[in-house]
Amino acid sequence: MARRFGGQYSPGAPATEGSSAQAAHEALAETRRVDAAGAKANLLFVPPALAAFFGLFGGPEVLVLSLGAAALLALSAWLLREGLRAEAAYEARPVARRPALPRKVLAAVLTGGGALLAGLSGGTDLFGSVLYGLAAGGLHLAAFGIDPLSDKRVEGIDDFQQDRVARVVEEAETYLAAITDQIATLGDRALQARVAGFEALARRMIRTVEEDPRDLTSARKYLGVYLMGARDATVRFVDLYRRTRDAKARSDYEALLGDLETNYAQGTTRLLEGGREAMDLEITVLRDRLRREGVTTDR
Repeated sequence: MARRFGGQYSPGAPATEGSSAQAAHEALAETRRVDAAGAKANLLFVPPALAAFFGLFGGPEVLVLSLGAAALLALSAWLLREGLRAEAAYEARPVARRPALPRKVLAAVLTGGGALLAGLSGGTDLFGSVLYGLAAGGLHLAAFGIDPLSDKRVEGIDDFQQDRVARVVEEAETYLAAITDQIATLGDRALQARVAGFEALARRMIRTVEEDPRDLTSARKYLGVYLMGARDATVRFVDLYRRTRDAKARSDYEALLGDLETNYAQGTTRLLEGGREAMDLEITVLRDRLRREGVTTDR
């Protein structure tokens, strides 16, 4: 008799140890990812420190100009770092909205202003200082470029649907960041790795929806309501565990993470297969599980 071949990587396979191991691998890769800001952006914090230091050896006017230059250059370096990170997140997603604030362009303008004030503090006349400022701003733009100026779209999907996906993804990333920050306050690497595994599975669902925004209707509760519930459960757990170090509370929280991982892995598989009825059933099961943990999922 013919027998259908299948395995953990076959369509419809249950999300068991294979999915968990793959999620752990993705989580480890996420933690090892190089910071998009890089050393070049961090080195730009050196000039403001030097400007403030050398301003201490001049008169009152030199001190004020030097401190102003240091403030503008430090703000520029911070904006550049955040702009590079926002650009990296933009490039990593198939559907994304352009950054609302053009941080890299503003950083270039502030760099030019800082160079202008630094030139004045060093005794350069106004015209020469302006030239220094223009040169510094232009070199900044040449080195780091400008911010993304347009939204990223998927061909064949209307703009309204893609805007909905971008908003839901931003909300989901906010919840995941809050979960990460809460767990980090405990300083428990094993627990951080456990949470990272769940977040990897949640982000896999996010990528699935980004690649095909038509899946948003089925996945919206996973990426909104249930991540909000997971965040609330994490906040309560961290507050309790920090005070009591209750082993049972930790065990219950890890069990919740296990249930969430299973449901998110199966939900992603069903999104890929287009099984709406099965997805609704999993949503019901997940809602009951969160309710048993004392987390309401009704907005």
